[in-house]
Amino acid sequence: QVRLVESGGDLVPPGGSLRLSCEAFGFTPGTYPNYDMGWYRQTPGKDRDLVAVFSAGGFTKYSDSAKGRFTISRDNSVRILYLQMGDLKPEDTATFYCNAKFGEMFDFWGQGTQVTVSA
Repeated sequence: QVRLVESGGDLVPPGGSLRLSCEAFGFTPGTYPNYDMGWYRQTPGKDRDLVAVFSAGGFTKYSDSAKGRFTISRDNSVRILYLQMGDLKPEDTATFYCNAKFGEMFDFWGQGTQVTVSA
């Protein structure tokens, strides 16, 4: 059974940095690289919004708020997705979720990791 396990969330002051990780389990051997992997975030009462995506083809896409501050990367050999975040702002406070998607049938989410940016 596929599981995505996020880690790395923490309380950091404004201007700080964090690296989130998402480790994938249960993928059929050799299939993980075929998945588009992404980070999303959500605050209470709001929709889950895209932060960054690293496609199976090697393309990356960022939300406007993430551009220039966040970097998404993936290591297919160990099935881990990363999100390096810098210059964090209070408005970045959210629960960050990892997503793995392949076509329309395969769409998996992790349980989330909390990022709080506050002095």
